[in-house]
Amino acid sequence: MRDLPAIAFDNSYARDLEGFYVPWAGSKAPAPEVLRLNTALAAELGLDYPSLASKPGAAMLSGGTAPDGAVPLAMAYAGHQFGGFSPQLGDGRALLLGEVIDRKGRRRDIHLKGSGRTPFSRGGDGKAVLGPVLREYLFGEAMHALGIPTTRALAAILTGEAVQRQTGPEPGAVLARVAASHLRVGTFQFFAARGEVEKVRQLADYAINRHFPEIAARDDKYLELFRRVRDAQAALVAQWVHVGFVHGVMNTDNTTISGETIDYGPCAFIDAYDPKAVFSSIDEYGRYAFGNQPPIMQWNLSRFAETLVDLVNPEDSEDAVRQLTNEINAFPSHYQALWLNGMRAKLGLFKVLPGDLDLANDLLAAAEAQGVDYTGLFRAMGVFVRGNVTPVRALFADPAPFDVWMDRYLRRMRDETIPETARADAMDRVNPIYIPRNHLVDAALSAAVAGDMAPFDRLLALVSAPFTEQADAEEYARPAPEGFGKFTTYCGT
Repeated sequence: MRDLPAIAFDNSYARDLEGFYVPWAGSKAPAPEVLRLNTALAAELGLDYPSLASKPGAAMLSGGTAPDGAVPLAMAYAGHQFGGFSPQLGDGRALLLGEVIDRKGRRRDIHLKGSGRTPFSRGGDGKAVLGPVLREYLFGEAMHALGIPTTRALAAILTGEAVQRQTGPEPGAVLARVAASHLRVGTFQFFAARGEVEKVRQLADYAINRHFPEIAARDDKYLELFRRVRDAQAALVAQWVHVGFVHGVMNTDNTTISGETIDYGPCAFIDAYDPKAVFSSIDEYGRYAFGNQPPIMQWNLSRFAETLVDLVNPEDSEDAVRQLTNEINAFPSHYQALWLNGMRAKLGLFKVLPGDLDLANDLLAAAEAQGVDYTGLFRAMGVFVRGNVTPVRALFADPAPFDVWMDRYLRRMRDETIPETARADAMDRVNPIYIPRNHLVDAALSAAVAGDMAPFDRLLALVSAPFTEQADAEEYARPAPEGFGKFTTYCGT
């Protein structure tokens, strides 16, 4: 097709990792149309967004037409899904279109989700539908605005075809997303499970050069690679928990080497604080419940460590296992330190004092006992620090437990030297007002599928500026009404 957007691709994955993918072309969409384009992200990538929004741009972003310089490919990977190992997964409905170097010199993947069947499809149709595509668009931008590492949506593209799902035909769509890379724990597992040690080494060297080039010359670079991924994932999960995010499908194929959040299928944000919160329709036993995310990530990292044994010490596997086990065992304390530092910020505590862990946990226990809104609780704490306790106290049906905790908090505040206004302002910078509330997301996506994008656009605008109070947006800061009922999410396939 003439007039395709000119993109300066530099495809290191295709160039350096032959045998790690299948070259492939996407399906041609009958009538591709760019429904929403992330112009700010396009500018960040150095892309001409008017050309992306054109008909040739839509044809490219839907996967049916590859521009010059692109090397579309389906990536191979394996993964533990809900604890069971699948030796071959791969991009069953997605393509890596190519890589670009953004305006800050960072290498970024442009990846298409819903672009049609590939050799890894395992019986699926390879398609995506509008609701899940817009969900990923919305959540990726919300997480980015919250300061959490994430894949981001470049565009949502309508394909012009109806795709059959359980409830009937739905509008077909493709998500064009951007990531630091799509390297996963599952990518390493694919080759490790086959005993292909040299390919695991090749992949590890590629991951180091791409994400951690400063360690490439170290004698212990493979052990350090594990440490870097462990630390990135510990920080990521701590950030999830700070904002009440439940990923919903923390399989090893959704655990990135870069430390970015990937795959927003059955995800959700909690309203009432509940460590047992599960939203995914397929998580029958709560494996990926809100409070289980830290130990599950440690488990996933253990699977990553297994793939590196032959690299850490090729001569002595027992020594390699010992070294990697020590690093795995350091995860809980490392995570807790990150989580607690984040909780101090949420509570306006700048000094590090011994009782802070109990103080934070006891507030959460009181909130859990009464089903208090998690996001609203911490936002109201900033109002409390400014001198008005009424909003936060009103969140508790029985305020007596909070009153007991409040006395402890007031005593703890005496140890701080930063003025109250400055502390409250700092709290407001980490405690959002607006998150993608489940009932609002549900309504926005239903409206979008019916042809009305206004609720989606309004919600997207608010969650893209989550810390700034907006006029006439009070309803967006409240939890779901009582009649909303139990919310369930689906993977979208």
